[in-house]
Order: sequence, then structure tokens, then C-alpha cells
Amino acid sequence: MGELGIGLIGTGFMGRAHALAFRNVSAAFQLPFTLRLAALADADPLRAQACASAWGFARAHAQWQHLIDDPQVDLIAITTPNHLHYPMAMAALAAGKPVYCEKPLAVSLEQASALHAAAQAAGVVTRVGYNYQHNPIIERARELIQSGRLGQIISFQGEFSEDFMADPASPWSWRCEAAHAGGALADLGSHLLGMARYLLGDIEAVCADLQTVHRQRPATSGSQEQRAIMVDDVTHALLRFSSGARGTFSSSWLKHGYKNHLSFEISGTQGTLSFDQERLNELRLCQMGQPGFQRLLAGPDLPGYAAFSPAPGHQLGYNELKTLEVHELIMALAGQGQLGTDFAQALEVERLATAIRLAAREQRWVNLSEVQGQFAAG
Repeated sequence: MGELGIGLIGTGFMGRAHALAFRNVSAAFQLPFTLRLAALADADPLRAQACASAWGFARAHAQWQHLIDDPQVDLIAITTPNHLHYPMAMAALAAGKPVYCEKPLAVSLEQASALHAAAQAAGVVTRVGYNYQHNPIIERARELIQSGRLGQIISFQGEFSEDFMADPASPWSWRCEAAHAGGALADLGSHLLGMARYLLGDIEAVCADLQTVHRQRPATSGSQEQRAIMVDDVTHALLRFSSGARGTFSSSWLKHGYKNHLSFEISGTQGTLSFDQERLNELRLCQMGQPGFQRLLAGPDLPGYAAFSPAPGHQLGYNELKTLEVHELIMALAGQGQLGTDFAQALEVERLATAIRLAAREQRWVNLSEVQGQFAAG
């Protein structure tokens, strides 16, 4: 069995999630490679060294380019703010190394298109961190849809809401920068757009409205200085799927009471299926002739679940989903799987987000065929 050297860029929440996943995947699954935590990079050298030691990485780098050039690193994992994804991923691809990048892939459709082209030219495996799609119960939902249990699909109603920016006194951050692909659409909605495509296929046209509710925020926590906000707090869209189904989409980071409300309800001629990420181990299903919804619990009969628990109802969590995502990445690197969102699929999510912004700006329906990379994020 060969070794695979992991290089991780970034030490925030997602950096830690990646580190946990790379450590846990070897315990949960039999892998085709021995994973080696080769190097970690952060712009703060002291933090880089502290996190490398705590998380089990062999060495630390204060410059991300040094990590990409490190001969001990075979795979580049990128967990930095969005505007850094493009230069880092491009450098990794130029070095001929596979890339595992957090979402959104880039801050504009032009950047996403260039990354996709570079990945094709490099001929390496790429993945983007849409980890919610790796939930075993989501795969069950997809099977129910594709098997015809719901009949012909009529509608998709999707929402991803949180409340971490609901307080107008919440300070400005890089997520409030249009140039950094900030806003509720990019930060939350991209997950929902990816989920809609994964479950129901291509979306051919959109109509949308974006709203900025809090147009200023404190520059820092407690500061009297105010910074202008130019990104969306709330986005609503109508969707037309290539299959003929219709849909609604909303994303908000202002909705009080919600912490991770990535949810959908899919209705067909024979039934309705619903899911909420805040109850990520269950589906609700109602089929024609039944008096109401039945609850379907995740269990070891679903692929991936048994790697963590032998019994139904014992619950998987966020970090298990990240571990499942990393497992699919490792199997793809070994040529043994195609699951997961690669740069080509992530590009289509970026195309959808760009179409939604254009539709809101011009107040009209936009066909996806119109969107070829000419409109920047924001």
C-alpha cells in the first residue's frame, strides 16, 4: 500500500474539520493508501506550528506556496477564505497535485471556469467541499426519487437559513465582501444549489431577487466605525429544472432561530419527501394513499453509516459527513470511485449562482445558456 501525503492550508473551523476527517477516515474505512499528515500552512507562523502539533501534521509552513512545493505533500486541501481559493488551487494544479477545495470554488464564474480548464489540463482528481451531499440519508432520498416512488417530480422547495448575521451589530467580516464571494447566496445558498442539482438534475432557468437588509455593520466587534455592506442578506429565486419540475430557493443568514436549516421538500405525482439538516439523520415521506408522513431513520443499511455506528437512530454528525466526503476523495484518487463534487460540477453551481445574480439585477428570467462566464460575483 502506498502513502499519500496530505497538505492542509488554513486553520479555521473548516481547517479543523478537514484535519479531523483526514485523521478519522483511516479508522472508519479500509483505504487504498496510508495517509500521512505531511504539512499544514497558515499565514500566522505561530498558529501554523501550534495547529500542526495539535492536529498531528509533520511540519508547518507560514507561506502556502511553500506547502504546495513541499515534495512530501501529494494532495492539497484548501480551507481558506474564498478569495484565496483561486490562486492556491491554480498553483496546486500547476504543480500537478490533486486539489480538495472548500466551497464556493471561486469568487467569480471566470475564475471557476479557469480552474475547471486547468484541472482538465492537469488531469488530476479535484473535489469541492459540498459535504452535506455525502449524508447517507441524502443518498436514500436520491434513490427514492430515481426509483419513481414519488412519481413524476413536480416541485422542489429549498431553503438554507441561519441566524449568525441576524444581529445588525454583528461585525463586518470577509463574508461581507462581494469580491470575496460573500453574502448569503454564496455562503449558504451554494450548498442548496448543489443539493438541488444532485437530487433533481440540471436547472435551465432562474428568476430571482436579492436583498441587503443591514446596509452597514461595525468594522469590528463593538466598534463605532461602520462599513458598508454590498452583499445579499437574503436571496429568493424561482427555478425551472430541465426535467420540467419547478422550484423555489431561498437563502438567508438573518433568520432568527435557525442554525443550519438546509432543507428541502420534493413533491411528485405519487408522494412528497422532505429533509432538514438540523435533523440530518431522517427523512419524512408521504406516498399517495397514506394518512400522513412517515419518518425514515438513517441506519447501517445505508452505505457509509455502518462505518460509524452499527445501529439505526444512533446519529451521524457534521464531522462524520466530512469524513465520508474525504473517503470518497481518497477512493477517487485510487481510481475506485466517482462520487463527490469535482471542479466541473462545482462550476455548474457557480454558473447557477451567477445566473441568480444576473436575474435579480435585471429583474427577468435568465436561461443558464446565457451565462458563460462574463458576469463577476457580486
